[in-house]
Amino acid sequence: MSIQYGQFCPIAKAAEVLGERWTILIVRELLLGTTRFNELQRALSQISPSLLTKRLVQLQDYGLVIKKEIPAQRRSEYYLTAAGKELKPVVMGLGEWGSRWARGQMEDNDLDVELLMIDLQRRIDTDALPAGPQVFRFTFDGLNVYPHWWIVLDGNGGRELCVDNPGKPADVSIVTNLRTMTEIWAGDTSIREAKNAGTLRVSGNPVLLRTISSWLRSGMFSDVRPATLGGK
Repeated sequence: MSIQYGQFCPIAKAAEVLGERWTILIVRELLLGTTRFNELQRALSQISPSLLTKRLVQLQDYGLVIKKEIPAQRRSEYYLTAAGKELKPVVMGLGEWGSRWARGQMEDNDLDVELLMIDLQRRIDTDALPAGPQVFRFTFDGLNVYPHWWIVLDGNGGRELCVDNPGKPADVSIVTNLRTMTEIWAGDTSIREAKNAGTLRVSGNPVLLRTISSWLRSGMFSDVRPATLGGK
């Protein structure tokens, strides 16, 4: 059963549409360019396929999402409508507020390697890289499931995230732990600080290593610093 507040206030009506569990995060992924069901499932690893399907149907019923069939590829893709796209400043504002007021200390169960690697992949700044294909390997100490990841750039704008060795030599190899890499993503520590602390080890092409902080960008809210209690 969907949320019903029984109020005519526009805030209440908007909350009825967006207040269901996972809905805002689905909209977040669609705003970031995710279009396929399996990509949404991967970015939202804790949601069940049946619940993801239900939420996508609800978003279609509300007129925020359209589903497009791709017959030649036997799959569907999901896109935001004009109403859905208009949520961008709302969702981005929520992210900024969360970074400032709700981030707190990251618990172990908050650390999600799939979400981290998906966002690191899409945040890589190819303008700061030399022309041509690039392969980046990540190894996470202490992970029993999916400890190895590869980001493969084809040099023509395409990028792929792999958990199986793509069979290409890595231009840069990064060895770290999930908490350290998440803290770098969040802007709570820098690549240099992690290297100095010994929690991040990098090797590979010297040119890429010298510029790693420019092309391996942290999360979009990493420059928003947490507020202090009682702050204004």
